[in-house]
Amino acid sequence: MSPTAARRRVHRSVTTGLPLALAAALVATGTAAAAPSEEARVVRMATLGEIPLGAFGNALLPGSVDDDHGVRLGGIGSDIYPAGRKGEYWMVTDRGPNGQIKVDGKKRRTFPVPGFDPAIVRIRVSGSTVEVIDAIPVTTSSGKAVTGLPDQRGRDEAPYTYDARTPLSHNPNGLDTEGIVRAGDGSFWLADEYGPSLVHVSARGRVLARYVPEGLTLTGTDYPVVEALPSVLLHRKTNRGFEGLALLPGGDLVMAVQSPLSLPDADAGDASRTTRLLRFSPRRKAVTAEYAYRFDPVGVVDPGEDDTSELKISSVVAVGRDRLLVEERTDRSARLQLVRLGRGADILGGPWDDDATSPSLEQLDDPAAAGVPVLPKRLVVDLGTVAGVPGKIEGIARVDDDTLALVNDFGMTDGEGAFDARGRLVDSGVKTTVVYVRLPKKL
Repeated sequence: MSPTAARRRVHRSVTTGLPLALAAALVATGTAAAAPSEEARVVRMATLGEIPLGAFGNALLPGSVDDDHGVRLGGIGSDIYPAGRKGEYWMVTDRGPNGQIKVDGKKRRTFPVPGFDPAIVRIRVSGSTVEVIDAIPVTTSSGKAVTGLPDQRGRDEAPYTYDARTPLSHNPNGLDTEGIVRAGDGSFWLADEYGPSLVHVSARGRVLARYVPEGLTLTGTDYPVVEALPSVLLHRKTNRGFEGLALLPGGDLVMAVQSPLSLPDADAGDASRTTRLLRFSPRRKAVTAEYAYRFDPVGVVDPGEDDTSELKISSVVAVGRDRLLVEERTDRSARLQLVRLGRGADILGGPWDDDATSPSLEQLDDPAAAGVPVLPKRLVVDLGTVAGVPGKIEGIARVDDDTLALVNDFGMTDGEGAFDARGRLVDSGVKTTVVYVRLPKKL
């Protein structure tokens, strides 16, 4: 069956309610949280039910999943983007279920379902239920699964089976998709953590081009790779590449580097509060601007947390021609900041893109005092103070002038206790949930 036919099959299955490969009941939970009208408040919640991951994957690409180890579809909330109809959104999975287990004192990255293929998923929020109404597999030029496996030996984590005992092969086609927008021509743009890279995907899910940093030298892919991003991005932290992606009204894209670069080393990156946003022109196929973004202190974002390396950007959302909502978060809390992308803030091609510059941008205690045009920002809402908002919010969409749709990441049980004696996943109880938050003021 072709990927297109498989996609149509999924669409028919979930819309008729009698799925052949997606037979699952969608479970509804959650209620609105009460709050004073002058404060941000949750006005609606909807939850994705239990869909077997193997059934989901094999409906898209038959035979791709041998054993899902009892994992359910859950990690579709890496990002959320309006689909044009009320209550409908495009979402994207990440690289699939993964965890970490210590072996001989060292953590190993596990991939319980190595055949999992990242997918673009269309959902409908119906009452308190999230319905999957369409799904598109992300594939190579020849229609094969890109998979979510790491790309390059030595640069990316080594992948292992669910029990961390057996090594898996790297895959240069692999993508850890984290951000999604849909262009006017029906194609999609995805943000990837591995490269980091910006991936252009057709309306049917085939990778048209993958834009990576200069000097990455990613070979062996079954799709075009273009070295069009600044080489300084080669210093991204492991597993902390592009996370947020926004489509500006004029057609340009903005990608957010999840965490400060490891420049000149990992210790500097872990201690830094300065990360980067990049502006990309699809017409020119080039980065046209770069901006320095400064996190608030970690204890402000997440009271009680003292590890600066826990700070991340997970989502960026366009709210005007040059304005963005930026989500600063840890795994427990998040705050939304409003920034304006002024021309005077562009640092592209300057000394901060030269990895020989010392001190680096990431090492500066006060970048603004050192002459760096850090983006000004204004706090819109502290989601940690809004009753009913779950942890680890990864995707945000603008519903209207004063309402946002948030989606959390799937919470898979981690560590040695993640799987039982039969090799089946122990349920963490954390579900993918779409939460509507009404703001006290219009954006």
